[in-house]
Amino acid sequence: MANTTPHVLLIATGGTIAGRAASAQDNVAYRAELGAAELLAAVPALARVPLRTVQLAQIDSKDMSHAVWQALVRLLAQELARDDVTGVVITHGTDTLEETAFFLQRVLAPTKPVVLTAAMRPATSLQADGPQNLLDAVTVAQTPGACGVLVVLGGQVHAGDEVRKVDSYRLQAFDSDPAGPVALVEEGVVLSLRPWPAGRALGAACCDRPLADWPRVAWLTSHAGFDAALVDAAVAAGFHGLVLAGTGNGTLHADLEAAAARAATAGVALRLSTRCASGRVVGSVPRRTPVSATHSAAQARVALLLELLEPLPP
Repeated sequence: MANTTPHVLLIATGGTIAGRAASAQDNVAYRAELGAAELLAAVPALARVPLRTVQLAQIDSKDMSHAVWQALVRLLAQELARDDVTGVVITHGTDTLEETAFFLQRVLAPTKPVVLTAAMRPATSLQADGPQNLLDAVTVAQTPGACGVLVVLGGQVHAGDEVRKVDSYRLQAFDSDPAGPVALVEEGVVLSLRPWPAGRALGAACCDRPLADWPRVAWLTSHAGFDAALVDAAVAAGFHGLVLAGTGNGTLHADLEAAAARAATAGVALRLSTRCASGRVVGSVPRRTPVSATHSAAQARVALLLELLEPLPP
């Protein structure tokens, strides 16, 4: 393929950033209707930037699926190999953004920037935050030396394998505690704070397996009065892995712990995380369930999914 003008690829998948509400005052009820071209039209400054667009999906990210992830990995692997693609921006809903970002970083660990951005307010809101977030994301995607999967919202740049959604409504809804953002975007200038995310890529081939053959992995949260029937039902239904989101520093209700032991005996892969909004399971106390090194139960589930997907070495 002959080289063309160096440019940033914009991949749109829907989400609040593409949302059209019934009124400008409604920040909750909306439908993801705006396409990539309409998102760009709302940011006049991007008219001067060489961009190409792909509308991959048009969904609320609460409905994000493995099928979209598989299509996204295939598209990114193809596009990042092109010399004329200098970076990628992905518009996404906020609800499962941390899962998609973690997934892409683990699978691809790209040497070019892949920047996810989103919005907490629909495009028709009087307080729409999407246009500024999109402009900042493109700015980061054009930054020399930037690499890895990144998440840009509210002027902060988070590493894709560290970010988590910490608030249900306010504009500053994402964090990457305890390390904090890798960079800031201030008045169109990217201020680097620490190294860009890196790591070993599992490789796009790990996602080539037919979706029907992907391992079934879920997470269950420990709570007062936990009913062990939930775990037993998951085992009976054929789940291959379970993440247990413990209370506090990964503590589990006695009934959940006993059910988890039965699940492990049945061959189900288990990982332990925490249901807390920040922090992770720490300490050297021996535990029956292996502790996930990831920061949230959502990302621990993705890590276990990929562990079970990854082909065994020859």
